[in-house]
Amino acid sequence: MQDGIYDTAVISPKWLRCNGQQLRKLAQAGLVWLEKHAQHVNALNVFPVPDGDTGTNMLLTMRSAVGRIQDSQEKHVGKVAEELAHGALMGARGNSGVILSQILRGLAKGFKDKAVIDVFDLANAFHEAAETAYGGVMRPVEGTILTVIREGADEAADAVEKSRDLRFVLERILERCQQALERTPDMLPILKQAGVIDSGGQGLVYIFEGMLRYVHGDLREDMNQQQSTGIATAPAQTLAVPEGGTLENPYDVQFILAGQNLKIDEVRHHIDAMGDSTVVVGDDSTIKVHVHVQDPGLPLSYGVSLGVVTDVVVENMQLQMEDIVGQLPAIEEVATVEPGEIAVVAVASGTGLAQIFRSLGATAVVNGGQANNPSTEEIFEAIQRVPTEKVIVLPNNKNILLASEAARDLCLKEVVVVPTRTIPEGISAMLYLNPNGDLEETAAAMEMAATFVTTGEITRATRSVTLDDVVVSEGEMIGLVNGRLCTAGPDLGNVLTQLLEKMEMADRELVSVYYGREVTPEEAGAVVDQIENYYPDVEVELLAGGQPHYYYILGAE
Repeated sequence: MQDGIYDTAVISPKWLRCNGQQLRKLAQAGLVWLEKHAQHVNALNVFPVPDGDTGTNMLLTMRSAVGRIQDSQEKHVGKVAEELAHGALMGARGNSGVILSQILRGLAKGFKDKAVIDVFDLANAFHEAAETAYGGVMRPVEGTILTVIREGADEAADAVEKSRDLRFVLERILERCQQALERTPDMLPILKQAGVIDSGGQGLVYIFEGMLRYVHGDLREDMNQQQSTGIATAPAQTLAVPEGGTLENPYDVQFILAGQNLKIDEVRHHIDAMGDSTVVVGDDSTIKVHVHVQDPGLPLSYGVSLGVVTDVVVENMQLQMEDIVGQLPAIEEVATVEPGEIAVVAVASGTGLAQIFRSLGATAVVNGGQANNPSTEEIFEAIQRVPTEKVIVLPNNKNILLASEAARDLCLKEVVVVPTRTIPEGISAMLYLNPNGDLEETAAAMEMAATFVTTGEITRATRSVTLDDVVVSEGEMIGLVNGRLCTAGPDLGNVLTQLLEKMEMADRELVSVYYGREVTPEEAGAVVDQIENYYPDVEVELLAGGQPHYYYILGAE
């Protein structure tokens, strides 16, 4: 102990300054506590749909952040905070994850060039965190995670006038954040309707609560377990076929290596030389390995030479890719792009939807959508892979918009994000793609086209709720128009009838029906018959979307 800097798990009796290793432990504790409560955060989704994934998105973002510093021995606070923020940015998923990454980025700004921090540095960093989070959102809304971090920052500024103890300031910040969270339904009426508090704000409170628990000596066993097993997830794959159709490193290999006096830097160096997509994390007794290789025997044999290998997973990505390609259109229908032309990177979930986007001219399709939001890094990599400097990104989901914009900001290429909120909007936008046109003009035309379509969705309710005067019982079919709940009931036919009325189908000329993974072609055909019987003047187009969770997605024009 020196000058109030404590390197033990329990900070006592006063905590006057914080070094980089303590910041690393605080971040790990925040992750551990969020991990324990992620499902509760998911359950706070306003709409009773099966893709309430705020907790999952924040958890995956936080895992990516902590994964960057898990093995770090750095004691400089500013350097640790910078790595933490970078990991969060690249792993950010969903709007909540991107905002969380902006909060961590703001903290890193406040800690820049600081070897250690005191309460004044902490208060300044929280102010930067709030400013950065608000600045990263086009239209900030109160009653959300933004309100929670802003009020936490206000409390930090007040608390430093009363004590120089970092622990006291953290306690005050957490208390104020909890109070702000409880008031979110009063600021955002839809939360009050649904009977929930803001899910993103709750996720942030759990992170801060985990940090404070660590300061008081809790969570050490969970953190040690996390340290020994590592924090790593294999990057999701995009539905993009490499030139020649053959992967250079077709085998995805994962395993845990247990031994004595393991040298993680040396292991990482050897594993990385064997292939790509390398992730090696752990300590001198337990290391988790992930790598893509030509020969899966190489990393496994190397691991066995060092210790005991367990939890082995080997997947042939070449076969998986060929299975996907087998469901894509013929090669002449797959879009190519020449240097100087405009490429489109679209996000879609399901091989059927990926096929549709490719047939309309998309160069790359990132696998993602409802309950499977791709990370900033995955979208960024897809943009980087296309062989042109001009790119349009179609998120096709309102919860993927911020990650798309974050990926755009990382690129040196000319990138425009067309803010499509649904699959039908994205498909409508694709019809106005002009690969040889001006980038800004083409993007503007595609964005305008997206406004011409009305989106309907049918899924099953995950909980009971009364929202917008619609009474929903858990397990019932529900219908949404442009993301708003409009009907519910036990019978699909009745829900479809009411959904079509809300979509004003009598005034439409065309409706495209994309049926999901759990729907048979015969069942989908019956839905088409019902639409044609009620609206004989409307042209109905039936397509296999293959999307999860949503039985039917309808696009009406």
